[in-house]
Amino acid sequence: MDALKIEIPKMLRGCIDDVIQTPKTGRRSYEELEKTEKTYIGTRVEIMLRALLSLPRGRLDTVVAGYDADIKHTMGPNWMIPSEAVNHICILVAADEVQAKCYLGLVVAKPEYLTAGGNRDAKKSLSKVGFSHILWLLCGEPYPKNFWRTLSPKTATEIFSGASGNDRVVALFRAVQETAISRDVVDAVARQKDFTRRIRADSGRGARDRLADEGILLLCGTMKPQRDLIARLGLRLNSRGDYISYRVTSKEEKAAARKAGFKV
Repeated sequence: MDALKIEIPKMLRGCIDDVIQTPKTGRRSYEELEKTEKTYIGTRVEIMLRALLSLPRGRLDTVVAGYDADIKHTMGPNWMIPSEAVNHICILVAADEVQAKCYLGLVVAKPEYLTAGGNRDAKKSLSKVGFSHILWLLCGEPYPKNFWRTLSPKTATEIFSGASGNDRVVALFRAVQETAISRDVVDAVARQKDFTRRIRADSGRGARDRLADEGILLLCGTMKPQRDLIARLGLRLNSRGDYISYRVTSKEEKAAARKAGFKV
């Protein structure tokens, strides 16, 4: 169960972000997707869940303990159950982008667990009784937030308004300090093939140099001197590949920064 708490949230974040494709499209949220793209997220979740749990293909979506099972995903409050899945096991997956919570459960889609009415495709949703029979494996489990939902629309717009990749990366780390930022977010902001080049010092022109001129450190967990400095400053990364910015103020902080190779 502990493994599910780690892997399912990560998988869902990846499935959603891979369809939003911020670096290529400039879109930042699920709500901006086309209807067909939203449907495709469900397909991706089905594929990735089978791979994650090492489940085989079956007459429906997969086979669990020798029984045919359907995988249903939703970004809303309920699932649509097709007629061919009635009386079969359904693996229920849900992601709530607003609350950043996810769900994983099992239910046998018995007719008495489904609503009386259906949609044009004759699909029905789970009734209140049906919900009471879900075996929850994850219920309201936090999953990684869409980074752009953590910022005000005004701040996000200002970050993306920069004329160059460097300008946008500088604006990002100037606006969002003391917060771990993933490589995917930097990629989305830079919108260039070699996005990591925007991070490096570049003869005074790189984002790291420009921020240092303002007294802001741009740190990365992949380099030990910077990782040590991150710990000394009391900052925290989610993974070693994350970046984080910090404005140094005291003499002690500046001395520690210079020791780590920063010109402040």
